Amino acid sequence: MCHPRPVAIMEHRGDPATIGATIQRFIAWRKAAGLHPKTSPTFNVWRSERRPASPADYSMDLCVGTDQPIEAKRRADQKPARSPGGRCAVLRVRRQHRQSGARRALTFIIATWLPASGEEARDFPIYCQRLSFFPEVPEHEAVAETFFCR
Repeated sequence: MCHPRPVAIMEHRGDPATIGATIQRFIAWRKAAGLHPKTSPTFNVWRSERRPASPADYSMDLCVGTDQPIEAKRRADQKPARSPGGRCAVLRVRRQHRQSGARRALTFIIATWLPASGEEARDFPIYCQRLSFFPEVPEHEAVAETFFCR
C-alpha cells in the first residue's frame, strides 16, 4: 500500500536533452530549502512517452517529499502537490539494470501481470522514488523503486 505524501514539483516540459538543466535547478533549490535526499525523498513522475514523436512533447516532474509548507520555499517554476496513495505494484531497480531491466519489468507488469491479476490501472502515470544516488554511492549501485498505481 502506497501512502500519499505532500511533494514539491518542478516540471520539465520539452526536449529531454535539456533535462540536465532542470535537474540542476531542482538540486540547487532543494539544497537552498534544506531538503536533503536522505531526509526528503526524491520522486520522478513520467507524464509522457519516454520518446514522444516530438521531443517538445516530453513531460516529466521532479519531486521532493516534504512535510514543510512549500509556499515559503518554492520557486516560480514549482508547485505543491501530493503523491498518490493506494495500491501500487512496485519494482526495485539498480542503476546497472535500469535501462533494459526496468523496461522489461514494466512491460511484464502492464502486458502480462495486470491483465491476469484482475486489477485495473489508475489514471496516474508511472513514477519512481530514488532511494540512493550517485555520487553518494557508485553509479552502478544507485537504486530506485518504480511504482505502477492500480
